[in-house]
Amino acid sequence: MGQVGHERDSARPVFVISVAAGLVRVHPRTLRIYEDEGLLCPARTPTNIRLYSEDDIRRVLWIRHLTQDRGVNLAGVRILFELEERLGTRILETLFDEAQANMSDDDGRTEYRSHRGRSAAPQETR
Repeated sequence: MGQVGHERDSARPVFVISVAAGLVRVHPRTLRIYEDEGLLCPARTPTNIRLYSEDDIRRVLWIRHLTQDRGVNLAGVRILFELEERLGTRILETLFDEAQANMSDDDGRTEYRSHRGRSAAPQETR
């Protein structure tokens, strides 16, 4: 027998808030804040329980990357998401690719800076 209809649908809401929060390692309150800020819109059951999809999880990971690694505040994240939606382009994927490239470049620069700092002559203090 074949497994018919067993394809994954990343837009299908399946994770309750505690599971979603655990997957992205944030407090459930953080997900509620993102929703209040208009950054997330989880599905709701008839009894008003939030359900998150894999796409929602991915979006939370982007929000975390932008706020923690790139220094963007939540208002800036909202603007980036709106721009991406209006332009129909993948701005965030481009930013992520650039960040990955910069991280590998930064490893070399950090090593150079630490080496340069060690070889500099100590300054006298009076």
